[in-house]
Amino acid sequence: MRFVIAQMRHETNTFSPIATPLTAFCRGADANGPVTGEAAVRACEGTNSAAAAFIDIVRSQGDEFVMSLLGSAVPSGTVSAEAFEFMSERIVASVRAGCDAVMLDLHGAMVAEGFPDAEGELLRRIRAVAPDMPIAVALDFHANFSAALVNNATAITGYCTYPHVDVYETGMRAARTLMAALRGEVQPFILSRTLPMLTHMLRQSPQEQPMKDIMDRAMAAERDGEVLNASVFGGFPLSDIPHVGLTVLLVADAGQRQAAQQLLDELTQMAWARRADFVYPIEPMAQSLAYAKTLEGGPIVLVDHGDNCGAGGSTDQMAVLAEVMRQGLDDVVAGPFCDPEAVAQMIAAGVGQRISLEVGGKTDTPAMKLKGQPLKLTGRVQCITDGNYQVTGPMFTGVRLSLGRTAVLDVNGILVMVCEKPQEPFDAGVFTHAGIDLARKKYILIKSRQHFRAGFGPIARHIVLVAGPGVCSSDYSLFPFEHLPRPIYPLEPETRLEFAAA
Repeated sequence: MRFVIAQMRHETNTFSPIATPLTAFCRGADANGPVTGEAAVRACEGTNSAAAAFIDIVRSQGDEFVMSLLGSAVPSGTVSAEAFEFMSERIVASVRAGCDAVMLDLHGAMVAEGFPDAEGELLRRIRAVAPDMPIAVALDFHANFSAALVNNATAITGYCTYPHVDVYETGMRAARTLMAALRGEVQPFILSRTLPMLTHMLRQSPQEQPMKDIMDRAMAAERDGEVLNASVFGGFPLSDIPHVGLTVLLVADAGQRQAAQQLLDELTQMAWARRADFVYPIEPMAQSLAYAKTLEGGPIVLVDHGDNCGAGGSTDQMAVLAEVMRQGLDDVVAGPFCDPEAVAQMIAAGVGQRISLEVGGKTDTPAMKLKGQPLKLTGRVQCITDGNYQVTGPMFTGVRLSLGRTAVLDVNGILVMVCEKPQEPFDAGVFTHAGIDLARKKYILIKSRQHFRAGFGPIARHIVLVAGPGVCSSDYSLFPFEHLPRPIYPLEPETRLEFAAA
């Protein structure tokens, strides 16, 4: 048999001012966009990714595959039409050339110019050239669902973890169902329901309530054979599109229809009953840092979740670092802040040299009415690196990432890391590649939301969440939503639940 395998991943924050061109779809040192063919296979194999799982299962069967695309971009603003057309055409062309089935490693929250559900549009285009093609799709936990995405897939699975450490296994789950269908062992169909609720990402993690036993129930149902696949998606609430919300999606065999419907009702009712628990109460930034100052021991991980590039932030908001300095916290490592101009200045100065410069604040965020405010710093350039490292932690293990050129400035004992390319610090390699011993630091200030727990959770003595300003704020009242399905909870607290299967 012959399979088409592709990866096209982007989480789109429609309020983000950061552009998403084709060149953004490469996370390694090569910044020229997605890769194809053998180069894509080499970059993918052996990694904790769904695409790697697809490759492995096809090889184990002795079948053939073509890797039509490998493209993954850091979350940011709406994807350009050029980028979407280039990537989708590469995938569709591979299908048009002939295959027995398609396996797609997608995100599920990608918004492109003209297409609020880019993944759904991709599947629609595949169906247009191959109406009966079996299609397996592995999606991020933060996927949003339109009818086009659900109705054009044969099997869909989603990550069961946040931080996302089960990405490879998610691909395997989708692939196993697809292979069983190809062998004629099952006749899969999909049931799904999206609830009218904007969950807060700081309340979504399946490691904790209110999501934990909802996800546990879904995983048990899949493990015990009640359905073929069961996934719960927290959704990505920072996309102003008509199909945002918490979604339960089940893949069932033809004889499991009644059991699947009962499970769908059970899981969605559990989620809806806890809707108030999915709201994160915001604490003022200064109050959170004052509390952190009272804690004993270290490392104390300070998590600025308002400007996280992992959800579309610019990573150059400097307000939290400024407040850290104002309150006199010391023995701090902070970053990485994205500011290519500042990096160039430090490289020009050289290692060991003292320099005064403005860091960050180069990006305005019109949607949030935020003006960039650089922070004036004076210190010694401690080191300069190429910013390249390989992930060793449990999330996207083995993937090679690049911060671009990176420099560390020592500001009276506070180490400030500045880089050319944004990267959420879900792996300690962002700092250790520059020779920084995190275990010896009192405070680690990073921009993240939940993914940091994969790489930094094991070394953290304490974790303090800090609500800095930015396009990833948990205060939904700050966002000028125009296209959401209304009413929706918690924007309209009196929202009523109406069951409507996708």
